Amino acid sequence: MNKSLVTNLVGIVIVVIGYISPVFPDHILAVGLFATSGAITNWLAIHMLFEKVPGLYGSGVIPSRFEEFKTGIHALIMNQFFTAENVANFFAAQTEDMKKSFNPDPVLQAIDFDRLFARLVEAIISSPFGSMLGFVGGPSALQPLKEPFVEKVQEEIRELLVSPHFLDAIQDAIGAKSHTDEIIEKVDAIVVHRLNELTPEIVKGIIQDMIRKHLGWLVVWGGVFGGLIGLATSIVL
Repeated sequence: MNKSLVTNLVGIVIVVIGYISPVFPDHILAVGLFATSGAITNWLAIHMLFEKVPGLYGSGVIPSRFEEFKTGIHALIMNQFFTAENVANFFAAQTEDMKKSFNPDPVLQAIDFDRLFARLVEAIISSPFGSMLGFVGGPSALQPLKEPFVEKVQEEIRELLVSPHFLDAIQDAIGAKSHTDEIIEKVDAIVVHRLNELTPEIVKGIIQDMIRKHLGWLVVWGGVFGGLIGLATSIVL
C-alpha cells in the first residue's frame, strides 16, 4: 500500500467534505487543507532526495553527490576495517584452503556498522539537503534507515569477501613476505573496481527502496499533525 498516496487522498477527501458539510465546515476544511499540505511537504522532501526539482536548491542530493558517496564508502572500507593491523591479525588465523573454508562472518562482526551509519547521516546533514531535514523531523527521521542500511552494506561486503577475485588476491598475497601490504593494495583495487561499477541509478535505487519502505510513515504523520494543527488553528481563530 502506498502510504503517501493514501494520505494525500484522505486529505483531499476531507477538504471536499469541508466544502459541502453543513456541520463545522470551517474546522473540517482547515483539517483537510493542513493535513494535505503537511503530507505533500513531507512527500516532496523525500522525493527531493533523489530527483532534481527545477528551482529548488539542494534537491537531487543523492545523484548530485554520487562521487562524494563513492569516495566516502571507499575511505570507510579501507580505513575502518582493512587496516594493516586488522588484515595481518585476521589472515594469520586462516587455513591454506581458503576458498573452501573462508568464513566472512569474523570480518563482518568486526565492522562497526553503527559508525558507518553515523557517517552516512553526517554526509546527508552536511549536504544542502541537511537544512531540509527539519521539514521531516530532523536527523532522527533517518533512524528508520539504520537497519536496512546495515543489511544492504553487510550483503555488499559479504559478496565482496567471498568473490573469487578477492580470495585469489588474498591467496596470492599470503605467500609473499610483505603479504599484508599486498593484500591491502589488492583489496583496495577490488573495492575501487566494484565502486566504479556502481552508477547513480543503482545507488539511488538501493536507497530509494529503503526510504519508500521505511519513511512512508513520515508522509502519514505529516498529514496527521498537519490536520491537528489545522483543527487547533480553526478553533483558536
